[in-house]
Amino acid sequence: MTDRSAVHSSHWGAFSARLQNNRLDITPFPGDPDPSPLLKNFANVLNHPVRVRQPMVRRGWLENGPGADARRGADEYLAISWEQAYQLAAAELQRVSGEFGPQAVFGGSYGWSSAGRFHHAQSQVHRFLNTVIGGYVRSVNSYSSGAAAVILPHIVGDMNEVARRGVSWEEIAQHTDVLLSFGGLALKNSQVASGGLSEHTERGFIRAAAARGTQFLSVSPLRSDLPEEAQGAWIPIRPGTDAALMLALLHTLMKNGWHDRDFLTRYCVGWETLAAYLSGENDGQPRDAQWAAAICGIDAGRIEALAAQLPGRRVVISVAHALQRAQHGEQPVWLGLVLAAALGQPGLPGGGFAYALGALGHYGKHHNLVSFPALPQGKNGIDRFIPVARIVDMLLHPGQRFRYNGRDLTYPTIKLAWWAGGNPFHHHQDLARLRQAFSQLDTLIVHEVAWTATARHADLVLPSTMTLEREDIGGAPTDRHLIAMQQVAQPYGQAKDDYEIFTELARRAGRAAEFTEGRSARQWLIYHYQQLQQRLAAQQVTLPDFDKFWRQGVLELPQIKDGGRMLKAFRADPQQQPLATPSGKIEIFSATIAGFADADCPGHGQWLTPREQPDAQHPLYLIANQPASRLHSQLDFGQHSMEMKRRGREVCRMHPHDARQRGINQHDVVQIVNTRGIALACVDISDAIMPGVVQLPTGAWYDPVDPLAARPMCRHGNPNVLTLDIGTSALSQGCSGQITVVEVLPFCGEPPEVQAFLPPVAARLSR
Repeated sequence: MTDRSAVHSSHWGAFSARLQNNRLDITPFPGDPDPSPLLKNFANVLNHPVRVRQPMVRRGWLENGPGADARRGADEYLAISWEQAYQLAAAELQRVSGEFGPQAVFGGSYGWSSAGRFHHAQSQVHRFLNTVIGGYVRSVNSYSSGAAAVILPHIVGDMNEVARRGVSWEEIAQHTDVLLSFGGLALKNSQVASGGLSEHTERGFIRAAAARGTQFLSVSPLRSDLPEEAQGAWIPIRPGTDAALMLALLHTLMKNGWHDRDFLTRYCVGWETLAAYLSGENDGQPRDAQWAAAICGIDAGRIEALAAQLPGRRVVISVAHALQRAQHGEQPVWLGLVLAAALGQPGLPGGGFAYALGALGHYGKHHNLVSFPALPQGKNGIDRFIPVARIVDMLLHPGQRFRYNGRDLTYPTIKLAWWAGGNPFHHHQDLARLRQAFSQLDTLIVHEVAWTATARHADLVLPSTMTLEREDIGGAPTDRHLIAMQQVAQPYGQAKDDYEIFTELARRAGRAAEFTEGRSARQWLIYHYQQLQQRLAAQQVTLPDFDKFWRQGVLELPQIKDGGRMLKAFRADPQQQPLATPSGKIEIFSATIAGFADADCPGHGQWLTPREQPDAQHPLYLIANQPASRLHSQLDFGQHSMEMKRRGREVCRMHPHDARQRGINQHDVVQIVNTRGIALACVDISDAIMPGVVQLPTGAWYDPVDPLAARPMCRHGNPNVLTLDIGTSALSQGCSGQITVVEVLPFCGEPPEVQAFLPPVAARLSR
């Protein structure tokens, strides 16, 4: 490539990049008022030693053939040519689909990968499997919002409508009196958005709201979950107990007659049933402030005072993704909606229920008039799926029945998994169990830019380009800028685009025409852009031709301001604009969910005690939340992510009281332990976390001392060696990875050196 400046985009921001004398200079998009520091992660990654240089095959799989193998994760890799890689991949796909059918192929391939809309890795995998073998076993929902995605349609509406088209930041800045946030509004989360984010506006809107007089209240174990610009109040709470607090607030509103009876009667169903539960009518236990105080660790008087701040004011109740990433995670989502309804707020400007506000840069934004087209994925002829976080259960227990959203389903028998653009050793919980599950496969094929833990468990590793090494178009439904993602650098080593890899494999299967439709990657970009032109032309909006767009690099798209449209229309006319629930109203009690008869998700919001509680052996809660230094585990070897580590390891935050009790000093290396594993981390002692809680962000690349250990030690600090791999409930089977219990101990002696960013020995020798 030349040393010219190229426009590009990422999930954490648009930018221009100049590669000159092997140095990559990044300049944030000039229209971004608050660029993300994550852009610095690109600076050093293009030629990093951990990149995958050429196709590799695991020795045991090559020598012994496909089959279950406990050596995955600890085997050697051999360099092979692309021709050999194509032959092996094509033959294995033909074998599995021919002998067992497409229902033996798992193509969920979960992960964010690039912000580009064409080279979206998951879509490429799905299109390939659909067009070449007729389908695959898929996954549904996400690790971020698996519980909410299932329960929200039962009680109010589709999650995308509730979250992406919910209360806007602009309305909050103009109208909201109180924003009561359960789980916080951390700006580290809203700095990213799938598909791209050219303008980070949350900080500015929060500052404007606070200046106008909005009162921000953050209920969280972490003070950092509320930005300083909010000038708000921190209400520390024991992790995972928000549902109990919400019930006590509802009880206090009801006891004092502060609830909006008219709204509850006209727009909701089931208040009477919940009211009986709140008062303890059936079991003699009122869910009052005194009851909740013992559970939440918040003084009863403080709970009652908090409830008194809400009636008669314009209030937003926000519930973060984090709350439903835990056992019984459906309950705080449900009860947060009920609390907003009890205050009569849904459908008012700057009022109501804001699920996941601040969790992603999408939420609270205005929508584009039309959306940029997605790559068509073809028809999946296999009607088998799993909730995404149940992959280990599927691989370990084929044929076993499981519950999901009122249905009895069966785990399929999977022989081949094909993964591109994701890292389950970041997303999933109980990594020793995940390794055991991957060992059951006949074959795991992975496309990767670098030697992640997932690549180190694969049988075939196919080197793929990273976003800077190809062309694409970046755009999201809530981003008013369409970005021409111009190529910045040549592919590293022998890396190829996923599309190029799949095109060749489709050709060998005799299905190239079906997969490519006769288009090159550039021709697909032109085709999708022309589709956007047609959609906007129907709205009397004219776009320049593709060549002009590509030269200028950025295009501004028209937007509409329709935040909260579903509940506003419903509030204005509930008969003509009913909700898409069985009753057409907000369901405080759901007869449908009650009819499922699942004990861990009853027919109305309740307090259900989680399985794991602190005890003498594991007296501390661990919060495994999203990192501030990267998106998930992407570019953990990037400059900014590395700068945020201490002594080469992830940083664990701990309260001074807990540190003193254990003889732990600032920046000590500690071991965080429970029955599932051990994580080494460097400690940051801070009063910005409540006592009894430690916090270790996710995303550090898994780096076990012994990859085959039943109770592994990750020397780098991946908290998922510790987290619990169970579904949130039988309703949604969502991820429960946010909270677990641990002990923290000083590490004695010299800690083992981190090796996460060194390629496997064979890969190093083959260069």
